[in-house]
Amino acid sequence: MTTPPTAESDLGWALGAVMRSYLRAAHDAVGAVPGGPRGYQVLSMAFRGEQRSQLALAQHLGVDRTVMTYLLDDLESAGLVERRPDPADRRARRIVLTDAGTEKLCDLERRLRAAEDELLDPLDPAEQEVLRGLLDRVATRTATATDNPCAVAQEMQDELAAPAATPRRRR
Repeated sequence: MTTPPTAESDLGWALGAVMRSYLRAAHDAVGAVPGGPRGYQVLSMAFRGEQRSQLALAQHLGVDRTVMTYLLDDLESAGLVERRPDPADRRARRIVLTDAGTEKLCDLERRLRAAEDELLDPLDPAEQEVLRGLLDRVATRTATATDNPCAVAQEMQDELAAPAATPRRRR
C-alpha cells in the first residue's frame, strides 16, 4: 500500500489548474473578437489558407455548419473576413482575411502570447521551452481526430461556464 499523493502532486489536478488558468487568460486575450476563441481560430485558419471553403473550415474546427455561418456573418460584419466565390466550385465560398482581419489576428496573437508568457512566468525561458516541447509531444501522441482546437476549447469552456448558461440565439 502506498500513501495517497497530495492534490498538489496529482497530474490531473495540475493539468486542470493550468488549463483553467489558460482558458481564462486566453478568453481575456481573444474574447473581444466576434465568436471569441472560435472567431480567433477561424481568423487563424483563414490566414493560413489551409481550409479554403466555409464547409471545410467548419469540419476542420468541429463547428456545426449553421453555427459557422452565423460566426462568419459576425466576422464579415466586423470587416475581418470576406466570403469569395471559389473559382473551382461556384457553389462554395472561400474565406479570406481582410487587411483589418490580418491586423486583428496579429493583435490577438500578441495578446495570446502575452497571456501564455504570464501563465508560464514561474518558469525561466529554457524551462518554458522544455515544457512546451514536452506538452506538444504528449498531445501529438494522444490526440485523436476529434481533438481539434475548437472542440477541446469549447468543451473546457462549457465545463467552466455556469450550469444555467444558455447558448446565444440568432434573430
